[in-house]
Amino acid sequence: MTDAGVGGRGAGRVDAGSAARALADGAADGTAAEVASADVLVVGGGPAGLSAALNLARARASVVVVDTGRPRNAATLRSHGFLTRDGISPIELRRLAREELHAYDAVRVLDRSAVARIETDADGFVATLTGRAAAASPVLSARTVVVATGLRETLPDVANLRSFYGMSVFSCVACDGWELQDTPVALIGETSDLADRARLLTRWTSTLTVCTNGASVIDPVDEAELVASGVAVERRAIAALEGERGQLAGVRFVDGDSLAVDGGFVRPTWHAAHDFLAPLAPDVDADGHLVTDRSGRTSVRGLYAAGDAAAPGPQQLIVAAGQGARAAAVLVQDLLGVRTAH
Repeated sequence: MTDAGVGGRGAGRVDAGSAARALADGAADGTAAEVASADVLVVGGGPAGLSAALNLARARASVVVVDTGRPRNAATLRSHGFLTRDGISPIELRRLAREELHAYDAVRVLDRSAVARIETDADGFVATLTGRAAAASPVLSARTVVVATGLRETLPDVANLRSFYGMSVFSCVACDGWELQDTPVALIGETSDLADRARLLTRWTSTLTVCTNGASVIDPVDEAELVASGVAVERRAIAALEGERGQLAGVRFVDGDSLAVDGGFVRPTWHAAHDFLAPLAPDVDADGHLVTDRSGRTSVRGLYAAGDAAAPGPQQLIVAAGQGARAAAVLVQDLLGVRTAH
């Protein structure tokens, strides 16, 4: 990397090998032995973050990935739509990505760690760490930062919903609609876009019941349209889900009635997971997602975002990985002072 720095900050060149060796002095389980510096700090070890780290390493940048080890999709048994990896466990996908990163000495992954705060300094950014890495290396300096923290999700308040989530109840229609095609399906949610999600689901099944769990989120016009297309709308509150060993068999309502189904979809609410950026005050949209240009640049020079952190809702893993790769390519050009079009 050159001495130009991102946006003319004037940061000195960080040697990838020396930075990696300083980090490598830590334990192999992901702790660091001393305060370290790197060209890039990647916050988040999902597909977007790991893809960014891989492509940055191949561009000879030194990279530190900070990962809590608590991915949003940890309950998902199989992910779909990732070319050459259709049906793979998201956890296995992350493991394979980590193995590939081992070939690059300039990459260090700090496990079971988190970034508590990021501030600017004369050379770029300073991150305060918590968790396992903080005991030996509580502060990390980086010329640039890629935020790939994804989202936090809150499920509807339905007893034992998590007993089925990721096994026979899913949140991503595009990811898992194929497995439930032409079967009786329940769509559970309490958000204003529930009718739109129901319309999307009719692509896969004609036996669909929308369950609002007592919430007034589908107006009479939408309900009439759904019913006319063969979609049932059930407004009663849900007492619990029925089934065994993660396989959903029915939805039981508070009055004791049950709806027989073979699986379901749920509409969570999602929340941005980047409180640690508060000192930088990047631009966010009405829902708290980071605002970026099409290349992943945020409103703060040297700060980039990829994956769900910069999207209105969860994306397929392959899309998040692609965004991580693109942000990496643009970041490298910016470090060299080669500005690409927004």
